[in-house]
Amino acid sequence: MSRSPGSAADRAPPMAPSRRVLLLCGDYMEDYEAAVPLYALAALGVTVDCAAPGKRPGESCLTAVHEFLGFELYTELPGHRFPVTADFAAAAAAGSSRYDALIIPGGRFTEQLAADEDAVALVAAFAAARRPVVLTCHSQLLLAAAGGLAGGVRCTAFFGMRPVVELAGGTWVDPDPFSLCVADGHVLSAIGWPAHAEIIAKLLAAMGARVDAGGRQRVLILCADYVDDYEANVPFRALAGVGCSVEAACPTKRKGETCVTAIYDAAPAPAVSEERRGHNFAVTADWADASADGFDCVVVPGGRAPELLVTHESAVALIREFADKGKVVASIGQGHLLLAAAGLLRGRRCAAGVPMKVVSRLAGAVAVESAGAVADGKLVTAAGWTDLAPFVARVVDLLGITVSF
Repeated sequence: MSRSPGSAADRAPPMAPSRRVLLLCGDYMEDYEAAVPLYALAALGVTVDCAAPGKRPGESCLTAVHEFLGFELYTELPGHRFPVTADFAAAAAAGSSRYDALIIPGGRFTEQLAADEDAVALVAAFAAARRPVVLTCHSQLLLAAAGGLAGGVRCTAFFGMRPVVELAGGTWVDPDPFSLCVADGHVLSAIGWPAHAEIIAKLLAAMGARVDAGGRQRVLILCADYVDDYEANVPFRALAGVGCSVEAACPTKRKGETCVTAIYDAAPAPAVSEERRGHNFAVTADWADASADGFDCVVVPGGRAPELLVTHESAVALIREFADKGKVVASIGQGHLLLAAAGLLRGRRCAAGVPMKVVSRLAGAVAVESAGAVADGKLVTAAGWTDLAPFVARVVDLLGITVSF
């Protein structure tokens, strides 16, 4: 299908929606545990409705970042403003007759919802219909309140939730490793966002999806300190969820070290988005192992990390090597700075937000779109994290992965 610059085909995922999921939201839900399912599933053609008791479509929830920062318990930091897109009362009335699955992120908001009769009734309805219910971190409390763990349902959660699971009649499963997603019938549970790859894979299977990867594609995420929080983690988890082998590498860090991420919250133009500290993003591969021969695709997230990456000739050369060998090169937000330094934008179409428009034009881009995601051959670009769904969809398509229901 031909795509003209700025057409709807550049901004929308290529697959028609065939499943619908309800994401139950509230203030101080865990940031990743809301965002990753939203963008990953939307990229794969699943409609995700985000509803919160007491909030109307167009309003937002403030999310929370849960991360260990050297203390015995995780620290809570402010996350993004997460948009509400569906009316809670209407979603609750439709329930499992309209939705194929229910996702409840973790976070402190679950304590409030567990005492909300309407929210508990909604969860109970999904459990009774045996529709998939995804629970992470602390949201198992809601299923416990709805009686959905009775009878020995196998369940995992954040460690402090073990008494709750057992008091509700469930069977506790240690979250070891942290990437574990425990599936017991329609109940899918995990310790939290480190398990999102398994969560996505098992949720897709529970909804009857067929994932045809045609092999195990290998994807490299380039990162450094102050990489954009969503732009690094969402592709990492989403692509792993459809069967890719995904690694993250940084020229100044070794495997097992972490990069601090940055949150750039959406702000109305012409205001500059505020920056906040986000999660830690793990480096999973040594820089010496990062080569185009070992991977099928490289993803360059934005944030301020590209300002560091362009000072390392090895990083610029690596991006150029991927392009020269015909591999998929994908960049989002300020990641375009690395593409510009490597000479990959000359004569190409790209999508760039305000921070990268001038850079893209100086680098010789023939057309610069203001939003969405654009695929020009094996080059994929997107303006920013709000375009993660079409961005991931373009990468999935170029890697030859199909998801059908």
